[in-house]
Parts: sequence; structure tokens; C-alpha cells
Amino acid sequence: MAEQKPNFKMNKALLQQLVYAAGFVMLAIVLAFQGPTIEIAWMTAFLVLTIYLFAFEVVDVDVAAISIMVLLGLSSLLAPLMGLDKGLVDNQHLFDGFSSNAVMSIIAVMIIGAGLDKTGIMNDVAALILKFGGTSEERLIPTISGTVAIISSFMQNVGAAALFLPVVSRISARSGLPMSRLLMPMGFCAILGGTVTMVGSSPLILLNDLIITSNTALPADSQMNTWGLFSVTPIGLGLLVAGILYFMVAGRFVLPSTTKETSASGSDTLEYFHKLYGLKPSLCEIVVRDGSELVGRMLGEIESTYSIRAIGVKRSGQASLVGPGSLAYDTLIEAGMVLGVVASNIHIETLVNKYQLKKRRELRSFAQTLAPTKAGIAEVVLPPGSALIGKSAREVWLRKTYGLSMIGLHRGGKTYRSGDHIRSKPFEVGDTLVVHTTWENLAHIEKTDRNFVVVTTEFPHEELRTHKVGWAVLFFLVALSMVLFTDIRLSVALLTGAVGMILSGVLKIDEAYRAVSWKTVFLLASLIPLGLAVEQSGTAKWIAEQTLAVVGEMPIWVIQSAVAILATFFTLVMSNVGATVLLVPLAVNIAVGVGADPAVFALTVAIATSNSFLIPTHQVNALIMGPAGYRVTDFMRAGGIMTLLFLVVMMVLMGFLY
Repeated sequence: MAEQKPNFKMNKALLQQLVYAAGFVMLAIVLAFQGPTIEIAWMTAFLVLTIYLFAFEVVDVDVAAISIMVLLGLSSLLAPLMGLDKGLVDNQHLFDGFSSNAVMSIIAVMIIGAGLDKTGIMNDVAALILKFGGTSEERLIPTISGTVAIISSFMQNVGAAALFLPVVSRISARSGLPMSRLLMPMGFCAILGGTVTMVGSSPLILLNDLIITSNTALPADSQMNTWGLFSVTPIGLGLLVAGILYFMVAGRFVLPSTTKETSASGSDTLEYFHKLYGLKPSLCEIVVRDGSELVGRMLGEIESTYSIRAIGVKRSGQASLVGPGSLAYDTLIEAGMVLGVVASNIHIETLVNKYQLKKRRELRSFAQTLAPTKAGIAEVVLPPGSALIGKSAREVWLRKTYGLSMIGLHRGGKTYRSGDHIRSKPFEVGDTLVVHTTWENLAHIEKTDRNFVVVTTEFPHEELRTHKVGWAVLFFLVALSMVLFTDIRLSVALLTGAVGMILSGVLKIDEAYRAVSWKTVFLLASLIPLGLAVEQSGTAKWIAEQTLAVVGEMPIWVIQSAVAILATFFTLVMSNVGATVLLVPLAVNIAVGVGADPAVFALTVAIATSNSFLIPTHQVNALIMGPAGYRVTDFMRAGGIMTLLFLVVMMVLMGFLY
């Protein structure tokens, strides 16, 4: 009977899928019969199919988007069978999404972000955020999200989010928090940041032009004034504060902890060494207090007595030192010195309690230099012919000369630990040394030192080009200046910066290709034809008219809320620009008809088209989905509440201000 349980579960899941599918088929049929034309009927069916594929993840979201695009293309071939005069989308424009301004902009900002990361700038930004935000989720979320939102208020939100992807990756590695706990708040607040100024998002940039166009058809007493740069700031700041508070209060309940991460906390590596060698070291910082009996004693003596291993040192008023030349057996311990220590918890506690030292709860002095992306535990083997054979680690000054802090020695099937005086044992051929070192040093040894064979292969082979930082900053500023101070297309401005980084050697072309999340590119590019078809077939206008007909006789605030909800819906299934262009004229006419302020109704549309959190169709949501390993259901859970919160806060603030 036990063997039948998996089959039962599989059949139950299949049955649920069939029930859901049948429900969506019925919904599509009902809505299709409501459509005034056959084109609208078919487009309604395609919309329902898209929502079904996204909501229940029958296939990956990018595969679903590509499939919908292909089906729209096939409608040209099957038009006679579908009762259509022509296809739902002109096949000559089916792949326009791949050359669209939005998609090319995303590719460019990914490359620019990789270039800034390659020069170490993102390292410094991550270290600065960790300095002020610590390593706790409660402090990091508002620090990261607030920073991104401020940047997003003056540049495209997808650009701000893409630039901070490597920063969040590094913060995740150093803090031990999964990226999935940090990326969604960052992404949502990047979208919210676009509502803080009139240049923060494409709909708000477009709004004044649409108002001027609408004025040509309005009577003199209904003419609208255009909005100033900071007219929307009170509303945007209110939405941003609400978003940050939402994640601070409810984040523990709505944010997932996914296993598919681009960052690594190092826990898998430590578990490997624990299982293989019985070693389970902890990494921490201890501070030598004034008056401690350790002051003036040699480091090596303390290490041998208490079975600890120091891997980094920071003297008072100086920078932290890690790697070759930083520490040696005869290093004298000073008051105020901070030591980065690797040892078992019991040995660390024994040392701390005996000498009244201070053990920090988190890495501070070595938050950057000893982060899992910078250093860790590795295995090296001594081959025949090694110059170290017959000598001990103490004799060759292994830590000072080679930058290898030995915490274990495996020989003849037995593992010796720090308490077994491993640094005094002469090395033999085939000895496996379990060491803590920087990845940069390990890569150097792997390439140049024949005294060791590096067994560990899965470590970050990061080659920072710090000498290219000037070029990276220059081309980033060039791109940013073009975005802010010229009328050139966003994609052209950003590609100028991306190409500049490649030509100047900040990035190699292969690295630029690898920096692009092609899953994101195909997801967005494949959805653009769907939005085009929804608009050109008249489906969008029909849905808008049907919705507004229901609320036409209700109070003005109800009608305005219906406009906001309609804009929210359209921005989920088509571009926010397309939704704005479509709905602003309708909203203006409705406002004039019911005696409301048409400019306020137009602004309602432009703001509400940023309310795109429910499914990963917004560029920012699509961008963060892959790196954090999010599922559509993760967005529906966290984004559903955020969507309602957005609408409530927006309507309350607009009612108070206007």
C-alpha cells in the first residue's frame, strides 16, 4: 500500500489540474460569448489561457509566454478556421518585442551592472549597506529597498533594480540571508520609487503629453494643467513608506526562502567538510579588551593551547588584513585587536570566557574580506616532489608564506585537528590539508604553485578589474546623463554605457553575454505581442467600457477607484505605457462627464499602472524572478496584498491632496 501513495498523490495533483483547467475553459467560453466581435472573443480566450498558465505554472513562465506568442502567430494560418479575416497579430511584427525599447534597455542595464560589479564598485556599495544595515532582515530590507527606491525615482526602475542585483547577491552571501528574502522587497520598492517623481516611470513621463493632446478635444472650461516634476512626490513617498512597512511587518509571512539562489552562504561547504572529515568550524570575530591577559602573548601559543585558528587580524585604527603575510605564529596580541577566528564553538567560548574577550554576534571588521564570496574552506593535497614534504606547517610558515590557515590534516584515513598539534607534524606525500584561505589566493596557488594540488574546484574564481573602475564609472555616468538630460531613447542611452564598458575592457564580450538573463529577455519579449493584440483587437477598450458602465452612476471616488483598478488589471496583461495611452483618454472623458477633475483622473491612471506586483509581467518582477528562484505563486501571495495596499494608499492620499 505504501508504494501506491506517490501514485495517489500524483493522480490527485493531476485531477486538480484538470479541474482548474476545466474551470478556466468554462470561464473563457462565457467571456468569449460576451464579446461583441469574434476577434475580442478569441483575445479574451487567449487572456484567460495566459492567466491560467501563469497562475498554475503548468510550464515555466518563459515557456508559457513563448507558447502564447507562437499561438498568436499561428492565428494568421488558422484564421479561416477561427472565423477571422486575418490573424490576431501581424506576423511581420510578432517578434518586435525582441527589439523593443524595454527589452534592449534591460539587456543594457544588466551589462552595465556586471561591469560595475567587475570593478569592485558593487563590493563597496554592499559593504556600505552592511555597515549601516547590519545583517538582520529587519534592517537590511528598509536599507536596501529605500536606497533602490531613491535611485529609481530619477531613472527607470528596471535599471535601478538591475544595478542592485549584484549588490543584493553579495549582501546575501555575507549576511547569510537567502536572496529571495531581499530581492522581492527591493524589486517592489524599485517599482514604487518610480511613482516619486514625474520622471520615475514611463507612464508618468508620458502623462503630460497625453494631457496636452486631450486638451485639444476639451472645452475651454475643462482644460487641464500639466503636472510638475514633484507634483506626485507626496503620493509616491506614501506608497514607498507603505511598501517598506509592509515587508518589515509581514515579510516573515509572505516572503519565500527559496533554494535556488545565486548567492551562497557557505553552509553546504561546511556540511561537506563535517561529513567527510568530522570538522565543523565556526567563523567569528573576537575583540581583545584592554587589560586582557592575552595582551603581549604570541598568537601561535594561544592557537595551540585552545585549538583555534586565526585567519584575519585588524589592529586598532588600521584596515583588516587577510591572506599571505597578514598573520604569523609570532604575531603579538595587542589591546583593541580584532581577530577573525575559525574553530569549534566550544573552543571559541572557552577562550572568550577565560580571557574576558568580546565575541561579536556578526562579522563587522571582516564582513567583506571574509565573506563567502571572498574566502572559505578548501582542500589542497601535497603531491610527490612538493618542497614541503618532510617539513611542518610551522617550519614553512604556511599561513604567512602561502596564506593557508590549516584547520585539519587528513592522512591515512584519519583526520587530525587543531588540538592534535597538526602544525608540528612533518608533511608526507598525499597529505590532504583542510585550510581556510581567500579565493583569490587559492586561485593563485592553483595556477602557479606546484607544491600543492588544489582539490576544491567549486569556489568563486573572481577576477576583479579594479584598475578599470575609472572607465566603468565614466560610462555609467555617460549613460545616466543621457537618460536624465536628453530626449534620446532609453535603450540607446543605456547601450552607449554598455558598449563603452566592453570597448574599454571593463567587460569581455563573453562576460557581457553571460551577464544577461535570457529567461527574462524571452519572457518580456514574448509578452509584448499579447499586449499589442489586446489593444489592436479592441479587447482592451471593450473591457474598459464594460467596467466603467457598471460604475457610471456611482460617487466620484468609486468611479476613480474603478479607473485605478482597471489600470491595475491592464498593466498586468500589457505594457504600462500601452495601458496609459489607452486609459487616459477614457478616464478624462469620464471625469468630464461626471463633473470630476480630468487631470486627477489622468494622474490616477498613470500612477495605477505602476501597481504591477501580482504576476511577474512587469520588467522588474521578471528580472528578479530567476536569480531568487521565485515562483508565480510567490508573487501572487506577496503581490496580492501589495496590490490592495497600493490601491488603498493611493486613493486615500489622492482624496486628501486633490
